[in-house]
Amino acid sequence: MSFHYCLLFFIISTFFPVGLAQNGSLPCPLTFAILQPILPTTWSQLNTTLGCMAVRQGLRFVLSDYLRRTGSFVPPLNSSESCWQSYQSLIPNFNIRSSCGFETAWISQGCMDLTTKSDFEALIPNSTLTDVVSNCNQSLRGTACASCTSSLANLLALYLTNSSIASISDCVAYPSIYAGASAIYFGATDTAICLFSLDIPVPDTSNGEGEKQGVSLGVLISVGVVGLAVFIGGPWFVYRKYRDSRKKRRDRIRNLETDSGLDSISETIDFVRFTFDEIKKATENFSTDNIIGKGGYGNVYKGYLPDGSEVAFKRFKNCSATGDAEFAHEVKVIASIRHVNLVALRGYCIATTPLVGHQRIIVCDLMKNGSLHDHLFGSTKGRLTWPIRQKIALGTARGLAYLHYGTQPAIIHRDIKASNILLDDMFEAKVADFGLAKFALEGMTHLSTRVAGTMGYVAPEYALYGQLTDRSDVYSFGVVLLELLSGKKAFTMSDENQPSVLADWVWSLVKNEKALDIIEGGMLELGPPEVMEKYVLIAVLCSHPELQCRPSMDQVVKMLETDILVPPIPDRSIPIVAIDEIDKSIRNRDFGFEKGRTSSGSKLEVTHKLNSK
Repeated sequence: MSFHYCLLFFIISTFFPVGLAQNGSLPCPLTFAILQPILPTTWSQLNTTLGCMAVRQGLRFVLSDYLRRTGSFVPPLNSSESCWQSYQSLIPNFNIRSSCGFETAWISQGCMDLTTKSDFEALIPNSTLTDVVSNCNQSLRGTACASCTSSLANLLALYLTNSSIASISDCVAYPSIYAGASAIYFGATDTAICLFSLDIPVPDTSNGEGEKQGVSLGVLISVGVVGLAVFIGGPWFVYRKYRDSRKKRRDRIRNLETDSGLDSISETIDFVRFTFDEIKKATENFSTDNIIGKGGYGNVYKGYLPDGSEVAFKRFKNCSATGDAEFAHEVKVIASIRHVNLVALRGYCIATTPLVGHQRIIVCDLMKNGSLHDHLFGSTKGRLTWPIRQKIALGTARGLAYLHYGTQPAIIHRDIKASNILLDDMFEAKVADFGLAKFALEGMTHLSTRVAGTMGYVAPEYALYGQLTDRSDVYSFGVVLLELLSGKKAFTMSDENQPSVLADWVWSLVKNEKALDIIEGGMLELGPPEVMEKYVLIAVLCSHPELQCRPSMDQVVKMLETDILVPPIPDRSIPIVAIDEIDKSIRNRDFGFEKGRTSSGSKLEVTHKLNSK
């Protein structure tokens, strides 16, 4: 009998380690095992701040599986303790509740007393629900993800307006949990990435003692053979590698200009390839008096073309032939698009001279009113009236909307900020600097790419996971709009070295119904209060930390230029306040910010705080 009791105890302790918790708590009905594959690449590499964000999103993914199996959004209240313990067992070195401030009951609290799938469906009109079902009941890969998340954003804005912020499965999460319950049938990985921003790698499926022994034996044999080959053929291999690499380098440099695509661009797009001497003459030999802008890339000069037109010359510094690919990228992006709210390319130059070396220059229309940054934070600060600010906001939104929906393939700018919004003689906004732009290929929900951008403007999900979507630009636009309305910078450090993030400050005011306190003091020609407040709400909605809560740029344009009301803004369950933790996460994930791309010498740093009622 003792053997059987021991066996029973072993089974319970092994397979239900925290299933029967103390104090009479029920076993946890949630299946946390589905999160196991993401632990090596997510929580193990995140600090406390970012770990809390991953914990929240991971739990929502688990709740979608629970909804699929049981028809309930949240587990019973008397199983809360057991569920936290089950979750904790997956992350033994990260104290979930004490680190993140999560209360025990939160795991079982939902939104607006909606506890079951039928409760949720009873709240939503059939037409809206049909739209969500048709867009989300499929594999959420490619354009299907974009269609699904767009449907969910509309549902959230129209029907789930409760300001619940405490619970883990709050109103913001309900649409994604609901959609995930159906979509998970078609692929858990796609569902996790699309709806919950969880990047799940393919787990190692090798197991079994005999298999391990076979692998070990194979490894030993392979090591022996490789070692012998290296001993015999190593010197010859090194010599051939060195010879081949030198030949490839010579060929690459020789053919780089052709390979970069510049020749094919000039054949299809009406713009000029200038000689280096022509540009020297136009800029008076690159006179310092003609410098109108500086950046990590180099300088911008003003000058005159032979026809008398005044233009801007963007001259890249520290050039080499191997850098032409990046230059060709920006030329290709700018040359392929034409819109009143996008800077137009007039020409380019690529040349190598004995005295100055390799040169790359692009020629654009000159914007005599400089950049938005100049007017907000430069010598002309405070001179923008409300009508002009309105015009700049709408023009910038139209330019971005064209990039996202008016080009094929769509273009994600990646570096929307005040200094990249140029202003012409009539203060028409022109989106500029496409050096970081990416093409969004058809069928892709997001691009997984090296993180690049400017501190204070980068969307949280992009900075955390490197997942780039058009909503990343929407976030940046929201921050720029906040700067335009308030006259304050997106990110500053106080004299006590404390960070201040504009988006969080604005949110605190809006939450307390003081939206108009955001408008810059001393502004001339103020607009109607209701219009100014609407612009503030649009900016807050666009800069929402959670991707699914942000509108698309075409929706932003409609709200700005019509009387369409701004939908209710979901609570920011984890607001972003920038400090140094996201930078560490980025480095751990082999991401990084391109040198010279930030607005100051600081690194991108982001942390979070939990809202409290």
